Amino acid sequence: MNAIRCIVSGHVQGVFFRASTRQVADSLGLTGHARNLPDGRVEVIACGPAEALKALKEFILAGPAGATVTSVTCEAWNGSFPETFATG
Repeated sequence: MNAIRCIVSGHVQGVFFRASTRQVADSLGLTGHARNLPDGRVEVIACGPAEALKALKEFILAGPAGATVTSVTCEAWNGSFPETFATG
């Protein structure tokens, strides 16, 4: 199982970023979560096949309509592997 943790900066809260990320992740068969951070960024943890993670990263770099992504940092994730994709 592959897993990544991405921190997304920009205008990414209040623009359906988490819900859109969950929709894309679900369509790719990924598990994990997208959650708002107190400083205005969004954390995305995703687990699944490498090609699906690559596709999700491409979506995160652009974000949904209404979002303005200014920075994305991703790293390998060695934490727990969730069974679904959630927003929180």
